[in-house]
Amino acid sequence: MNRKRYTNMDPAAGLSTFSDLRKWRKERSGKVKDLSFVVKTSPDKDPGYLKANRSETTITWIGHSTFLLQKNGINLVTDPVWASRMGFDKRLAEPGLALGELPPVDAVLLSHGHYDHLHIGSLRALPGNPKLLVPEGLGKTLRRKGFKDIEELSWWGSYEFAGLRFHFVPAQHWTRRSLTDTNTSHWGGWIVEDAGKPGTDPDSLYFAGDSGYFQGFRMIGERFRIGCALMPIGAYEPEWFMSTQHVSPEEAVQAFLDTQAEIFVPMHYGAFRLADDTPQEALDRLRLNWEHRKLDPQRLQVLLHGQTLKTASGGTANKISR
Repeated sequence: MNRKRYTNMDPAAGLSTFSDLRKWRKERSGKVKDLSFVVKTSPDKDPGYLKANRSETTITWIGHSTFLLQKNGINLVTDPVWASRMGFDKRLAEPGLALGELPPVDAVLLSHGHYDHLHIGSLRALPGNPKLLVPEGLGKTLRRKGFKDIEELSWWGSYEFAGLRFHFVPAQHWTRRSLTDTNTSHWGGWIVEDAGKPGTDPDSLYFAGDSGYFQGFRMIGERFRIGCALMPIGAYEPEWFMSTQHVSPEEAVQAFLDTQAEIFVPMHYGAFRLADDTPQEALDRLRLNWEHRKLDPQRLQVLLHGQTLKTASGGTANKISR
């Protein structure tokens, strides 16, 4: 039986060839990288506060693309991955919060099915009984794994749950979990807003997932008011190979500006070595480009693992752990 295959907005942004992959692997063998920099865990992380919080909008970085988001008393986890390894490579830094330090999770937001964004063991171990909000096509895989409370959304689709409205928005990427299921589920990002303030919520959140740079960022900014954008900055080198699927730090800044968001929180670096860039390189290029564009330094919030950012109306944000 033929299975539906999903594509990007730009038909040219397709999969790399096997020849490209071999070229990258050969090129990679000649590189020497300094991997001594490690994203630290916040010494002031406060699981007790997170378990008690029922009113403030918070963003806590667990690592890579995994966050605990709290909004309107609802606990959300994005792309849950507490795995100690990714393939043959050991995790570069420990998760900022252990699974036992999480409050009960009400819902999970999945951007796509790649293993560094969806770890079944982590998903099963989350406390609580969360609803899974997933891209179209991914529900079948999760139901086979025993999960039942699943809502699948297509691009620009919306779903209301517990006083929040979730919008699944486009990204430029691809996905695969086996040799035969390439692009049989979609990929994208998530907008989270107060259901009572559609299009006007100053504390709305945008979790971008995984993406190359594309026109969709501007389209998202035209459709939604975004308070805080969680944007990927890593796994971009070599750019000739990675650019269709992963933004560079400079492209991430441009994508942030396209969305017209107030606050930028970088992610997708520091936990796993997926490409040739290092966490230090990604952060250095991000900060240099931010300064070059003369953007307000308060709008860039670089978190430690386990660090919590408390957002407030009007585009301000305060770190409540350091």
